[in-house]
Amino acid sequence: MHKRVVAVRRLHEEHLGQLERDFHVDYFPELGESHATRFREVLREAHGLIGGKLVVTPEMLDGAPHLEAIATISVGYDNFPVGEMTRRGILLCNTPDVLTETTADTGFALIMAVARRVPELDRFVREGQWKAHIDAPHFGRDVHGKTLGLVGMGRIGAAVARRGALGFGMPILYSNASPKPELEAELGARRCSLEALLECADFVCVTVPLAAQTRHLIARDQFRRMKRSAIIVNIARGPVVDEEALVQALEEGWIAGAGLDVYETEPLPIDSPLLRLPQVVTLPHIGSATHETRIAMAQRAVDNLCLALKGERPINIVNEEACLPS
Repeated sequence: MHKRVVAVRRLHEEHLGQLERDFHVDYFPELGESHATRFREVLREAHGLIGGKLVVTPEMLDGAPHLEAIATISVGYDNFPVGEMTRRGILLCNTPDVLTETTADTGFALIMAVARRVPELDRFVREGQWKAHIDAPHFGRDVHGKTLGLVGMGRIGAAVARRGALGFGMPILYSNASPKPELEAELGARRCSLEALLECADFVCVTVPLAAQTRHLIARDQFRRMKRSAIIVNIARGPVVDEEALVQALEEGWIAGAGLDVYETEPLPIDSPLLRLPQVVTLPHIGSATHETRIAMAQRAVDNLCLALKGERPINIVNEEACLPS
């Protein structure tokens, strides 16, 4: 008998077809309130679950006694009860590597956009305000040669650092739980404390994963340490940065600007004070949102799930302690 897979939200036809060749697939291209009852019914018989923007709770796992593996179309897994999944022997697979370069592109785009005031000056032109010679009130800041600080130096942080060091001649500082000697040799990067990084960096790019110890890692005290000319970019998770403290830091001039792709509440509420600040560039969580990368992420998730349900080792496993194949 074929194992059953529940697929949530839109999958490319080729990816859906790959799953359907080996498994019975219940597909939910949309998952709203009207689908909740049916979703619970099929999950009760499911061996695998795959999708993007999944939020899994222990109660949901209670209703899925046959579940063997979940494949999320994302790198982050803060929406999953990893310890509970491991206790139940359920593998969690994610999609690192395939979105590294694309997300780093987004991070560096935010650095450039804030420093050179791209959205603000684009509106200036479109609204017919460009009447004469541009002078100091509309000047931006140089990026080349400035110090870039990476809060976190995983795959994405390293990719941002390469863009800065090799493309823009930026000295690199990084704070990370473990040293990265290969990147120090390649880029001349220097590991330091978070406090030292914040005091020295002209651009601070946040790339750490969200966990209990990184929630509000950047808060009021950290903003107070930064240069008044500094710009912060967050491409990690919204709650890593204390948004209320960020607004205060921007309004009171503790820092010069911010580029954000992630927020404490998503979608960002229209009444958010961030939206009234001209020195802030806001994106709708598009770090990996290119056609090529999203297809590659979905393919990796499908491959992970297929391997797991066939008793083989997936390419990417979050919880190694779960019941791995022998």
